[in-house]
Amino acid sequence: MHHFDDSTTRVGEGTSPYDSTTKAFDTTGYTPLDKSTVDNHPAGDPLDDDRRKFGWTAGPDLGLLGLRAVLGGIFVLHGLQKVFGLFGGPGINGFAQSLDKMGYRESVVLAWVTGVTELAGGGLLVLGLFTPLAAAGLLAIMANVIALQYKGGFFGPGGVELELALAGMAFAALFAGPGRAALDYNRSWFRHPLAAGFIALLLGAGGAAVTFFVFR
Repeated sequence: MHHFDDSTTRVGEGTSPYDSTTKAFDTTGYTPLDKSTVDNHPAGDPLDDDRRKFGWTAGPDLGLLGLRAVLGGIFVLHGLQKVFGLFGGPGINGFAQSLDKMGYRESVVLAWVTGVTELAGGGLLVLGLFTPLAAAGLLAIMANVIALQYKGGFFGPGGVELELALAGMAFAALFAGPGRAALDYNRSWFRHPLAAGFIALLLGAGGAAVTFFVFR
């Protein structure tokens, strides 16, 4: 029987003798095992294995690099369309007209803000620089798009399938961090991804709410 008030397991209550120092949360997978605090136990037991300190591995780093490159690259291209009219894009004036039709006020200002956020946020995400803020900005844009298009359903040209996928990728980058293959490596927000992610998420949510409820 586990007693979570003192984070220990009592000996003699259906457990093996060497469980007397077991913690409520098992950390032996990523911290060295202090054998001096463990009672005698049968030879060959898993507790005989020395535990290696947990560390970053190449797999997550490569995965996050790929996620950043794809997501950031997509937004860079969309930003180039909106700001400079490249790749068949509307440019600032054309995008501002589209925002007018969607019911937004100050459409030219919003067109610049959206285009620059996509361009700068996407570029920063590719580089892995200021990753939480970049991901939060892109997530805020996707939140507005989803709020506008959700009535079109999930599938089809008017659906939100792509927008939800991009928003999910931005959310993952927001809290998972950029990985070691990034300019953010070893910065304070890199070392504290959860706190940095929540702060950036609040900023992004505030920006998305102001854009949708104040300027529309």
